[in-house]
Amino acid sequence: MLIKTRYFGEIDVDEAKILTFDDGLIGFENLKKFTLIYNNETEASSNVTWLQSLDEPLVAFPVINPFYVMTDYNPIVEDEVLIPLGELKEDSTAIFLTLTVPSDITKMTTNLKAPIIINAETKKGCQVIAENPEYVVKYNIYDVIQKMKKEV
Repeated sequence: MLIKTRYFGEIDVDEAKILTFDDGLIGFENLKKFTLIYNNETEASSNVTWLQSLDEPLVAFPVINPFYVMTDYNPIVEDEVLIPLGELKEDSTAIFLTLTVPSDITKMTTNLKAPIIINAETKKGCQVIAENPEYVVKYNIYDVIQKMKKEV
């Protein structure tokens, strides 16, 4: 499937890589189909990934693995919000956090409070609200990103 994107031009997306978000994302409830685009050739070496909407070519969210940000990240969510994803297994569940990158890059933040959960087996995803009181919507990660760059 050939799609147009804002940041990557035209790309070919394998039908097997299409993710469905039945309820969309917070603030983007009308967008249901997405794919993940990696900055690097290999998914394992990519720190920042893009969640690209297939419904609206101009919408792509930079996302990051939460364990790069916080090694003990463990969002508490109600089990019933995850039911539509199907059975979640450790080896087929992916969690991402959205990034906000303002013009002053030192103020880059991630949203610990609203992780994106994806079941790789069912290709279903959802964005949930973590009940953890210590998780914030704007968690500064500039220093974390700088450290990751040095490790590469």
